[in-house]
Amino acid sequence: MKLSVCLLLVTLALCCYQANAVVCPALVSELLDFFFISEPLFKLNLAKFDAPPEAVVAKLGVKRCTDQMSLQQRDLIAKVLVTIVKKCSV
Repeated sequence: MKLSVCLLLVTLALCCYQANAVVCPALVSELLDFFFISEPLFKLNLAKFDAPPEAVVAKLGVKRCTDQMSLQQRDLIAKVLVTIVKKCSV
């Protein structure tokens, strides 16, 4: 639960720092992939960002934690993120 709140706050900070900001589609895709695709596929997705190996390991560690959440919980978080993106993109 603590991770969910932190992720939500970070998403709010990234998406809604300006009233007229448009959310980058790549960010939306990456956020939703984080919750719903398997770890090997997510690792391939991360490769396009050319992140340092320690950052990839850290991100995959967090993904392993969220993968332990039920699908219903992850779906609720995704719905909140989509709502945030819609409000930020207006």
